[in-house]
Amino acid sequence: MPKSQSVAHIANHYLQASIRGAERQGFSKNTLLEGAAIPVEWLNNPGQLITEQQLTLLIKNVWRTTRDEFMGLSTSPCKNGTFALMADYCLGSASLGAVLRKSTRVYSVACNNVDIGLEESDSSKLVFFRLSLEDDSQDTDHLLQEFLLLMWQRFACWLVDQQIPFATTRFSYPAPRHVNEYRAMFPTELRFGEPVCGFNLHEKYLQLPITRSEAELDVFLKEAPAYILHRPVNDDSLRNHVRALLASRGLSNMPSLDELARLLHMTPRSIGRRLQQEGTSLRAIKTSLRREYAIKLMSTENLSVADVSERVGFSETASFCRAFKRWTGKSPSQWSV
Repeated sequence: MPKSQSVAHIANHYLQASIRGAERQGFSKNTLLEGAAIPVEWLNNPGQLITEQQLTLLIKNVWRTTRDEFMGLSTSPCKNGTFALMADYCLGSASLGAVLRKSTRVYSVACNNVDIGLEESDSSKLVFFRLSLEDDSQDTDHLLQEFLLLMWQRFACWLVDQQIPFATTRFSYPAPRHVNEYRAMFPTELRFGEPVCGFNLHEKYLQLPITRSEAELDVFLKEAPAYILHRPVNDDSLRNHVRALLASRGLSNMPSLDELARLLHMTPRSIGRRLQQEGTSLRAIKTSLRREYAIKLMSTENLSVADVSERVGFSETASFCRAFKRWTGKSPSQWSV
């Protein structure tokens, strides 16, 4: 378990906010909290922080109890399994843009109280993913709205195996008292009092390919909402250690599995097993690093394709061009236009 999942750093506000909808439906707060191994007296202790693991267990318990993925915080419930159905339906898509468009179709049909859509602009390179409650009267703490935005952002990053730099996250209400939590959850520019909720991202990121497998999705859904609540900046998983080590050695000279084992004082077999448990592999991490660095160079540096190819660790420019098109759906020359 990543260290940040077991360290208490989440505001106590989220205890009451998570169970409020279930309480309105007549469910016992004692039962809800005890089912997540959270002492009931913590509700009356605003200074008591909670861990990601505790909040994950509490939300799971509320989902099971209410049979509603919206936790009783919407005027219209959302059946348990709706997100999993959407994720399974979208996984075979070629790009992130296709996933976002398909997800809007699923939730527009399945959930009556969600205003969702992908708005593309002819005049701006930013697109807007609108994700707003049409009636937020039951979401008095804004928890459901926060969770929906966080869920789509984290799921998008997970699908393409990289942190997407969302430009702006917008909220249709004034900044709440727990706004400091927003700054930790959403590492973007925050705008409150907007007409609708949603987030902006550069149109180029819609072209990123989906890299996850069905097996990885099964793990993601089984652990949900753990990944959504987890703050990646605090990630001390083996995957993160390996990524940092590989990046520090340079992409043109990344160590082999045997070399990595010596550096980490582990056996190659244990590294492979641990990475598999975390839903990845050494090859996938190397590919992810090359992909992220290539996109960064092509987007921000005035370099030739041959220069980028060499910096990313390819011996032949043609091989790099084929890989780049596989990663982004566009050739390097098309990407830079």
